[in-house]
Amino acid sequence: MDFKPLITLLAIVNPPAIIPFFIYYTHGMTGEQRRHTVVVSAVTAFLVIAACALFGIRILEFFGISLASFQVGGGMLLLTSSLNMLNAKPAEAKPSSNELEAGAEKAAMGDSVAVVPLTIPLLTGPATMSTVVIYAERARNAFELSILVGYGVVIALVTAVCFALAEPIARILGKTGINVLTRLMGLILAALAVEVMAEGLGKLFPTLRG
Repeated sequence: MDFKPLITLLAIVNPPAIIPFFIYYTHGMTGEQRRHTVVVSAVTAFLVIAACALFGIRILEFFGISLASFQVGGGMLLLTSSLNMLNAKPAEAKPSSNELEAGAEKAAMGDSVAVVPLTIPLLTGPATMSTVVIYAERARNAFELSILVGYGVVIALVTAVCFALAEPIARILGKTGINVLTRLMGLILAALAVEVMAEGLGKLFPTLRG
């Protein structure tokens, strides 16, 4: 069983790095509301990964995009994400302070923050989606595709645990600990990004394979 897709997804999603955002967006909520937010975020993360795994290739075919081109583009996106992480920033693009204030206003109006922005784009943004599509294409049969969908369940469970234990984890790791974890995952992601781009470039330019 290939655990590389799971390692890649864990590096990109990186739930511990989203803990400060979870605390921010759920500030003032009751315990029951926080638990509901945790469940909705985890389930939504799984649904995004499952949808990309099952329908991502068909979407590419609909737009006439070759997988090789998508691999190069996706690899560049992963590499950019890894560079952000090496600077101790979460992999996915995060909202600015103005967007944070707008999100808080939406929450005050009763809108759920579990889906937007906690899950999309904080947890499962473009880098996550492109990674799932690339690995879905590599699946040789329905069993391997189901394993990829199953990894979505693992991501959802890790997200649920991190969010449920957000405040204790933040106190234990501290800002320095979260930064160290983010940099470590960024280094792993950078290596995986180069591998994805190399495979795509090899398909686009066969002479590069030697």
